[in-house]
Amino acid sequence: MASSTSLRPTKLTLTIAGLHVHVYHHPDLTARELPVVILFFLHGRTGSAIGMEDVAESIVMLSHSPSRAKDLYVVTFDQRNHGTRLVDAQANLVWKEEEGDGNERHAMDMYAIQTGTARDVSFLVDFLPSYLFPNDERTVSDWTVSGFSLGGHAAWIALAHDVRLKAGIMICGCPDYLPLITERARNSSVAAEAPYIPQSLRALIGRNDPASKPYSVSDDSNPFLNKKILVIAAGKDTVVTWAACESFVRELEVGSSGVKRVLVEDDAPHSCTDKMVRWTSDFVQEYILAGQL
Repeated sequence: MASSTSLRPTKLTLTIAGLHVHVYHHPDLTARELPVVILFFLHGRTGSAIGMEDVAESIVMLSHSPSRAKDLYVVTFDQRNHGTRLVDAQANLVWKEEEGDGNERHAMDMYAIQTGTARDVSFLVDFLPSYLFPNDERTVSDWTVSGFSLGGHAAWIALAHDVRLKAGIMICGCPDYLPLITERARNSSVAAEAPYIPQSLRALIGRNDPASKPYSVSDDSNPFLNKKILVIAAGKDTVVTWAACESFVRELEVGSSGVKRVLVEDDAPHSCTDKMVRWTSDFVQEYILAGQL
């Protein structure tokens, strides 16, 4: 997707502890007194940060408004074992591929990647301000996260574990890994047990997954309370089905100060469409850049 305007965002690439981090913002920096919001956008399985550049640029340009209370910076980086961090391409495959060999460790590889990526987000929350603004010329007021597919899974995990993340926009991402991977095992004619889904992995999921948290209660034990959350799904998605996500999303409690919005593009397959990018940008403009998170 290309930006809807002739202007293009300004792009800065940083190397932070060996991680290539791409930062996009609107070229109009006249309002330097405004606080800065960081939105991480995480790419999907077998994708890359550069492959999502058009999406990152579009979010920057479409979200921009003269009446904004904050300036938006969109940050992308390669998930573990992807893009410039690729070590083993087969580890990014599913159990059975249409062509060639699949990946017998698909369940643990995918969960390891999205969990590691969520930790990378928290790592960058620690270090990005000093790299972006070494002279303390601007202040990062808010941290938010978004992602597509595998990136959406990782965004859910990051949102559940890092209190500094105040908003999340998940596109075709699932917060409940066991139903997702069990359904995928069934569709792949793979037993949902060891060695494909070991008990040790199930135990980890039970401790770590967003679905393992008290997400439906209205007290401070709920990590999603008072956060702004947009869930975007594709009606014809056979990769990350709405059935695997629906129960969690329906019962998710965000409190009186939170926002929970669910949008489904009925005719869309598993993809990040132009409409989904527009929905993301509208949500950023309305709930993230307009005022207090």
